[in-house]
Amino acid sequence: MWKIVLPLLAAGFSVGLAGLIGGPTDISASNEGAVNALNFAVIEHNRQSNRLLLTKPQEVIKVQRQMVAGYLYIITVRMASTSCRKSAATEQCAIQEDPAKAQSYQCTFKVWDKPWSGEIKLTEQTCT
Repeated sequence: MWKIVLPLLAAGFSVGLAGLIGGPTDISASNEGAVNALNFAVIEHNRQSNRLLLTKPQEVIKVQRQMVAGYLYIITVRMASTSCRKSAATEQCAIQEDPAKAQSYQCTFKVWDKPWSGEIKLTEQTCT
């Protein structure tokens, strides 16, 4: 009987592990790599947008990390407008208090980071 059960247990165990290896896993929004990735994504997002005002994260909804020749961070955030123009990027800007002016929207950023070489890249951003 053990000749049948052990191979089945081993097969089930390896299939279970195969589903986890290489896949994205949830991590804390306070993870240092995630914070750096989000800051980078927000700068790139503001640089690439046509908006007159800077936007910044209002709420971090979900953070995941996947190991792929570095780290791929998948960060979903609610973004909102500040009162600062893009030309004032060095100022500390608060999110608009009036919800109509804040114009919040949700974005998912994918940031590939290779910290040991200093490479970081916003590979994808989807905002709705």
